[in-house]
Amino acid sequence: MQQEDRVAIVREALQKSDTIVAVVHDIRKMLRMASRMNRSKRIREYLRANRIRKLQLGAGSTSLPGWLCTDLIHRPGEVVYLDVTKPFPFDNVLFDFISSEHLIEHLSWGDGRRMLLECSRVLKPGGIIRTATPDLGVLLGLYGPTATPDRERCIKWITDCFLAGVDVYKPQFAINTAFCKWGHQFLYDGEILELALRRAGFEDITRCKYGESLHEHLRGIECHGMKVGSTEMISYETMVYEARRPE
Repeated sequence: MQQEDRVAIVREALQKSDTIVAVVHDIRKMLRMASRMNRSKRIREYLRANRIRKLQLGAGSTSLPGWLCTDLIHRPGEVVYLDVTKPFPFDNVLFDFISSEHLIEHLSWGDGRRMLLECSRVLKPGGIIRTATPDLGVLLGLYGPTATPDRERCIKWITDCFLAGVDVYKPQFAINTAFCKWGHQFLYDGEILELALRRAGFEDITRCKYGESLHEHLRGIECHGMKVGSTEMISYETMVYEARRPE
């Protein structure tokens, strides 16, 4: 085969490749546009149908009935796509309640702060945010000198469920797992979560028991424990805070 023929074949292949790439790009663009249109429709329908408006962030597979459930992974008819590191696709002062469970620890400190600012923006004056996240103090306490039944159960649970090949129950393994295994980027203790909420403009910051609240619409909504197979252990290592947007 002559050199000129080889060049012509390569050029033709590249042209076809460019065409395929362009077609794929156009298809993806159309799918994104269709997804945005569907999301806008779903949001409008929810807002029209609900006098008390509740926004769930990071719903995953545990969407809450009666809430506008959102997640990075869109599930048609059930969960609306929303990237919490970006501006929310909502007008100001729309929602009465916002809930996130085991979400903020998957964000950097900066992205977590931006998410809380967006929550403050879209909440109505007097609206309530509820945030559940692993408690850094509890996790680091697994390494403490005094063994407690809860601590030992937590270490055993993490080891048995998430550490294949580890045959000893040691806090070092459990703590490293909490930091590194589940996509966590920044773990909070109560002091730092309160700081983040205050800086986002919230007040009346209150620590709650898992599943409990002074607000009817926020009671019993935590479900991460059922998802991972142990509500007992998740309630042990999770802290829950509520805060109010000022009037």
